[in-house]
Amino acid sequence: MGNQIELRHIKNFLVVAKDLHFRKAAERLFISQPGLSRQIKQMEEELGLKLFVRHNRKVVLTQAGIYLKKELARNLKDLRTIFNHAKLLNDGVEGLLKFGYVGSAMQKIIPDLLIKLNKETPNIHFSLKEMDNQKQIDSLISNNIDLGFVRLNRVPRSLNIKPVLKESFCLVLPYDHPINESNFKSLKQFKDASFILFDPKYSASYFEKVMQIFDDNHFTPIVSHNTIHASSIYKLIENKLGISIVPKSLLITSNSKIKFIELNKISQKTTLSLIWHKDNRNPILNKVVKLI
Repeated sequence: MGNQIELRHIKNFLVVAKDLHFRKAAERLFISQPGLSRQIKQMEEELGLKLFVRHNRKVVLTQAGIYLKKELARNLKDLRTIFNHAKLLNDGVEGLLKFGYVGSAMQKIIPDLLIKLNKETPNIHFSLKEMDNQKQIDSLISNNIDLGFVRLNRVPRSLNIKPVLKESFCLVLPYDHPINESNFKSLKQFKDASFILFDPKYSASYFEKVMQIFDDNHFTPIVSHNTIHASSIYKLIENKLGISIVPKSLLITSNSKIKFIELNKISQKTTLSLIWHKDNRNPILNKVVKLI
C-alpha cells in the first residue's frame, strides 16, 4: 500500500463498494461527489489497479475491487477491535470479550464462568447476546463475537470447538399430569400427546437428536408448536397446550406449574460446546478459553 493512502480512503472505498453508487455514497459520507471520485481515483493510481468499472449510471467492482472489499472490511474490523482494546487499557480495563450463546448455556454454565472470571480477571468487560447456532457461527466468522456456546456436532474448519457439558434430556409436563417419576416407563406413554419442541432452524443437529429419541420409541410425535425460547415452551406447557423434551440444563425448580422427568436411561445425550475463531486476535481470548 502506498504512503498516500490513508484510512479515510479505505473507509470511503468500502462505502462506494457497498452502495455501488457514487452520489449515494457521497451523501452517506457527507462529502461532495467530485471529492469522493477524486479520492477513489487517487487510491486506484496509488495501488496501480482499477477498483471500479464505471458505466453511464452503473458502477461495478472489478475482481481486484471485490477482493479488496472483502479483505479491507475484515481487517478494518480487526483495526477497530485493536483501537477499542487500546481504549479499554487506557481506561484501566483489561479488555472486552463478546459472547454468543444458546439459551440453555445461561442457566448455569455462563453465570458460573462469569463469577470465576470476575474473581480471576476482574478488569474484563463482557458483552452477552443470545443467538441461534448458525448466527453464532456467522458472527464468529465476521468477528462480531469472540466466543460462542452452541449445540452442534460440527463447525467450519476456521473455528475451534471444545465440548464443555454433556447432559441428559428431560421430559417437561404440566404439574398435575398423571404421569410422574414413579409411574413413568417410557416415552411410548406419550405417543398421542402434543409436543412443543425447539424449532429445527435453531439447531438442525439438536432437533435431529431429539427425533432419534422418538425413533427409538417407534412413533412420530405430534408437534403442535415450535419455538426458539425455553420460556415460551414452559408457558405453553403451563397452559396445558402440550409437553416437551429439553436439555437437563434447562431444568428449573422455581416454576410450580410444570415438572421434569429426567430421561437418564436413553442413549441420546446433548452436548454444549464452546466455539471460537482460530484467527481471533483478542488478547484475552486464550486466557478465558483456558479458564473454561
